[in-house]
Amino acid sequence: MAIKTILCIEDDRFIGEMYVRSLQKAGYAVDWVVDGNDGLVAARNKPYDLIIIDIMLPERRGDQILDALRNDTSDLVPDSKIIIMTNFEQDEESRAALTSRVDGYLIKADVTPRILLDVIKSLSA
Repeated sequence: MAIKTILCIEDDRFIGEMYVRSLQKAGYAVDWVVDGNDGLVAARNKPYDLIIIDIMLPERRGDQILDALRNDTSDLVPDSKIIIMTNFEQDEESRAALTSRVDGYLIKADVTPRILLDVIKSLSA
């Protein structure tokens, strides 16, 4: 499945703008929301090929959004790929539980827009 539409749920304005700009420049259609509740609503109201979720968000945490999306039985969500992005330190057990339910797990401090684009391209392959 080729990824064309992306939802970015990221509350950090600098990081969000940087990712959105680079994703749009690469030809993706990108919607961006800055809190967890809006992110969950957006994910449920429009089909996305990829959803990028920050863990630490206002209103609703990223892992709570992930739980809601992975348990969603609507036609919109199950086909979406999901990448978790965080700078939040987690123990190995928590990280393993999270990574088993997503298509990618990235540490923000290690991710440049180029690396993000490469990860997205690998998910499309």
